[in-house]
Amino acid sequence: MSVNKNLPLAEAMRPTSINEIFGQNHLLGKGMPIEVMICSGKFQSMILYGPAGCGKTTLARVLCASDNASFITFSAVFSGVKEIRDAVLSAKSEHQNGKRIFLFIDEIHRFNKSQQDTLLPFVEDGTFVLIGATTENPSFEINQALLSRVRVFVLRTLDHESLLQIIKRVWTKKPLPQEVIDYLIQYADGDGRRLISALEAMVNVPDVTLISITTVAQLLSKQPSKFDKRGNVFYDQISALHKSVRGSHPDAALYWLCRMLDSGVDVHFIARRIIRMSWEDVGLADPRAITIALEAAQTYERLGSPEGELALGIAVVYLSLASKSNAGYYAMLEAQEYVKNHSSFEVPLHLRNAPTTLAKEMGHSSGYRYAHDYPNGFEPEQVYFPKDDQEWYHPKNHGFEAKIAEKIKYFREERKKFSN
Repeated sequence: MSVNKNLPLAEAMRPTSINEIFGQNHLLGKGMPIEVMICSGKFQSMILYGPAGCGKTTLARVLCASDNASFITFSAVFSGVKEIRDAVLSAKSEHQNGKRIFLFIDEIHRFNKSQQDTLLPFVEDGTFVLIGATTENPSFEINQALLSRVRVFVLRTLDHESLLQIIKRVWTKKPLPQEVIDYLIQYADGDGRRLISALEAMVNVPDVTLISITTVAQLLSKQPSKFDKRGNVFYDQISALHKSVRGSHPDAALYWLCRMLDSGVDVHFIARRIIRMSWEDVGLADPRAITIALEAAQTYERLGSPEGELALGIAVVYLSLASKSNAGYYAMLEAQEYVKNHSSFEVPLHLRNAPTTLAKEMGHSSGYRYAHDYPNGFEPEQVYFPKDDQEWYHPKNHGFEAKIAEKIKYFREERKKFSN
């Protein structure tokens, strides 16, 4: 294949047919949705959702070329309503001449609601086939009105085999050593554009026979792990950390923690989430976990990065291995729900504060039984709940909460003797 040397390699080698697009067989394989669309010639407006470097722009261009249609493209980062109106005028002119128009909007999630709304009537009447590309979840970033008029196709991160196929297609010089190929695939981290940019840097090496991991590492700068501090990857990795801790898998928890630290995430946010995990998922099954989480956050405040990160890592390991209980968490949720859905009960007179003579005359604190005056500091006849007793807290039968379970069972059984 001849390559235009004036173009970036990624652009010069951009696929021109679906057979040259790798890693998306679930959409482009025989009988799959987009392949069927191309074969039938019946195109629908769509949103292409996937990570950077998976081929969204390339796929849009291939779709347009397959129909010999006009291709209008712009980025939502630099464009607005004016550009949309200009595109609509151009599309209407082409449409009247019987030609199909593909309007490609990169990073369509950057459009606000009013900008997205301007697209609705033209998608509706077929003035153009809209192809929006986004790295953000369309369910959160695209208006429901627009989503109802398009199909959403999810593109996948490029796997090892797909990246290997890209190397074979793009690299036309002397075959690369296997160790270099493995290094490049790891460096690409599922991003086809990043892989081709790496190959482009290697093209200029005077003697390709000398290419090794050492020379490649010198040519390529270290790439940060995939992470978007405000997007889906951010929340996905935080979720993965939390669920690994909850699932008692310290190694997985450390992996997700280190991924985020390597990506430059706000460590204070991670520290707060670790404290949250200690209360939500460990709770009273191991009260020490809460203290360790707090102390780890305080250690990070004192030491900063990278020294303080060790404390967070050890806290994550401890929480992963600690006995787990969400009993307190769910007790709190149920109590909050009860308060929302029931009327506000008055505080019983015997539980009210009596700081003044008037309050005492009104009966405040009258009949209150001071628990410390009774055996074991417990008086079972005392009524604390304003109406019928509710049982929201159900401790687990493991960890420290097993002992709590025995005690709370005793308290409840004793109270029931006097409530009947």
